[in-house]
Amino acid sequence: MRALKMVVLLAFAQMFLVAAALAQSHGTADEAKALVEKGLAHIKAVGVDKAAEDINAKDGKWTEKDLYVIIIKFDGTMVSHGANKAMVGKNFNEMKDANGKYFTKDMAEMVKAKGSGWVDYLFTNPLTKKIEPKSTYAVRIPGYEGYIGVGIYK
Repeated sequence: MRALKMVVLLAFAQMFLVAAALAQSHGTADEAKALVEKGLAHIKAVGVDKAAEDINAKDGKWTEKDLYVIIIKFDGTMVSHGANKAMVGKNFNEMKDANGKYFTKDMAEMVKAKGSGWVDYLFTNPLTKKIEPKSTYAVRIPGYEGYIGVGIYK
């Protein structure tokens, strides 16, 4: 009986450690907002073109945990992508999530109307390879026909 209790305790400890490790690898809503604000400050300091170039660089300054910065024009063209430079230059306006939602268009419409906010949709998590609920915090870039955003997996 004592051995069984020890096995159960070890199993719970292992589950706790795995959960703690996963929590540390996922960014929070507050961290996403902070990364967007950091990106906006950089844009104001160096301009959109230079900031996009910097965000596309793989130096780790524009990624935190599983968070990364994107800049998208209102026409749907990806200007920068902190996690996958191959996305740059592609148009995402016609991309739908698993429920048929045009989330890139929704982000553009939301920031045009409100200036900033969250858009919820489904997206494939690159870590788990599963379609999961995602929410992106997006903010209109002043003087530019586009927005900056950072998404979280819920």
